[in-house]
Amino acid sequence: MSELFRNIFRFILFLLIEVYVLNRVPHLHRFISPSLYFLFILWLPFVVSPRWLLVIGFMTGLTLDYFTQTPGLHAAACVLIAYVRPFLIAVLTPRDSGDFNYREPSPQSLLWAPYFIYVLILTLLHHAWLVMLEWMSFGSFSDFLLKLIASTAISLLLIFTVELLFPRNMRFRTNVGG
Repeated sequence: MSELFRNIFRFILFLLIEVYVLNRVPHLHRFISPSLYFLFILWLPFVVSPRWLLVIGFMTGLTLDYFTQTPGLHAAACVLIAYVRPFLIAVLTPRDSGDFNYREPSPQSLLWAPYFIYVLILTLLHHAWLVMLEWMSFGSFSDFLLKLIASTAISLLLIFTVELLFPRNMRFRTNVGG
């Protein structure tokens, strides 16, 4: 399967899981709202340009906003993590590019500790921005922090469960044909 079709499949799969499973699960608590759809942005190949990352992030968030009837909340959060992602990858990847030839972020390409930091920071940013936009007009700061921590924790649990249950077959970049 080509890389484009694999990413389109991931986009549709994560969107369907978010809309038809995670958004329909009865809430355990008012502060817990699991999210998994933004994992699509985290798993995009390293070679995607920053401009395309912003476009893809916006379209991902806007698509979820359409299904959840939220006015741009997810689009704003996805654009934020799409903007920060290249800087974070630059910090977490090895300096010697000769040894680093993976196509996309994963525990195999970044190793577990940097990958955990990568996922943690982007998940925290996503939820912080999303929760801040939701709670800007009402709610207390303690409610904001509680929802941020609870939503981030449950999303991290989902992300690493997906990562462990469905390991990706890592492909390498080559000098021949991209």
